[in-house]
Amino acid sequence: MIKSCDQTLEINSTVNHAKFSQAPWDAYIITVKPTVIDVDIYVNSIGPVSSINMEYQIDIFFAQTWTDSRLRFNSTMKKSLTLNSNMVGLIWIPDTIFRNSKTAEAHWITTPNQLLRIWNDGKILYTLRLTINAECQLQLHNFPMDKHSCPLIFSSYGYPQEEMIYRWRKNSVEAADQKSWRLYQFDFMGLRNTSDIVQTSAGDYIVMTIYFELSRRMGYFTIQTYIPCILTVVLSWVSFWIKKDATPARTALGITTVLTMTTLSTIARNSLPRVSYVTAMDLFVTVCFLFVFAALMEYATLNYYSSCRKPHCTKKKKSLPDVSFGHMMNYSVLEMRPPPTVITLNNAMYWQEFEDNCIYECLDGKDCQSFFCCYEECKSGSWRKGRIHIDLLELDSYSRVFFPTSFLLFNLVYWVGYLYL
Repeated sequence: MIKSCDQTLEINSTVNHAKFSQAPWDAYIITVKPTVIDVDIYVNSIGPVSSINMEYQIDIFFAQTWTDSRLRFNSTMKKSLTLNSNMVGLIWIPDTIFRNSKTAEAHWITTPNQLLRIWNDGKILYTLRLTINAECQLQLHNFPMDKHSCPLIFSSYGYPQEEMIYRWRKNSVEAADQKSWRLYQFDFMGLRNTSDIVQTSAGDYIVMTIYFELSRRMGYFTIQTYIPCILTVVLSWVSFWIKKDATPARTALGITTVLTMTTLSTIARNSLPRVSYVTAMDLFVTVCFLFVFAALMEYATLNYYSSCRKPHCTKKKKSLPDVSFGHMMNYSVLEMRPPPTVITLNNAMYWQEFEDNCIYECLDGKDCQSFFCCYEECKSGSWRKGRIHIDLLELDSYSRVFFPTSFLLFNLVYWVGYLYL
């Protein structure tokens, strides 16, 4: 059978050569019809997808079918011949290239994964298995709630559409079971195929494209970034319930939460390429950092205004037993700063005690001219007309309401905007 096929090939080649030598060159070019290549692709697996390198890996079975009249043969025993890969180099095959591939590899174990089948009418089926690392320009504005269409583009390298035409067959793109796919961070949403014509200086080429629709899963980023950021912001609010006199505790808590947010921001950026635009995760982490930083600045503001007040405390008397004479005596409390202490003077014991609520005055009316007022004496007067009175010494009370409310509102707008709009 192979021998008769070879003889037929030789005869057809001789006839074609005779026709070519007799006909003028221009007439031969005009009468040539373009070769039609029918394409089938079976997707074996997709993944992993690299957001940093902006590429994805795909494993496919690539099948091309065309007709070459020179390979016709007469046989009553068999209508088709299945040949091994050694025969591939002996016939003409399309010069198909994958335009967006970075690297491509054909499988050769245990034998070359190629199939060549020839029918008696000259129809040829050529299939091979390929693993391709293809480029996919990811748009990460909505990261990690982003969706992408990763293309696989192929065309002829040297034959324009006047000489070779690619055509999709019916149900030409199929996919295997997704259980073996390595889309760790993505969900496969489907695929679509298109056919376009690209104009170049060498001619018009038909370009075939398959788009793989991918949607990113948020589970990993929710656990690694979003939940730690939210908990860090909530932790920074604990300082609002700590007394304003506990400076070391509140300062340490504020600095710790700021440094924690800085670390989380750095870790979140490691999952992304160095793009120049702001992603959805960048926005969330930045706002969380601002909330934590604002909590620290809130205590700095409170501490500053507390230290600027000028106290005038009332005197209070307290009866204490005289150590020397054993009877009750009344002594004036000295105007000294707390903490209260016990001192001995002229064989008498004095107990210094100050009232918790002292009377304060505005410092030369300076603060009374501002929008915010710190002191009770500033509540009245003509300056109060059309202004809002905010007692900065009660800033902790305001912050306990303002910070949680504003952060809850931000989360509502953020998640609704990115997930549903």
